[in-house]
Amino acid sequence: MSPDLINGMFELVGSAMLWRNVAQLHKDKLVKGVHWNATAFFAAWGYWNLFYYPHLDQWWSFAGGVSIVLANTVWLGQMIYYLRRQAC
Repeated sequence: MSPDLINGMFELVGSAMLWRNVAQLHKDKLVKGVHWNATAFFAAWGYWNLFYYPHLDQWWSFAGGVSIVLANTVWLGQMIYYLRRQAC
């Protein structure tokens, strides 16, 4: 197995876990006990990876990275939405 394939599998497994967070937040519709900054940092790092991986010809990592970026972005959007809704 190539390092790219191994990294891509880590990215895909990580994204599956993040998508579970998205689903749970959608179900709960309540933000409690978390802060946006950690997810925002990892989302920013993910966006960087979408630029970086193609330069390294790491396409498996890129594919997993796309899913991670989408999950983190959706989760942040949900968090903002539900926090604003809670404030009203």
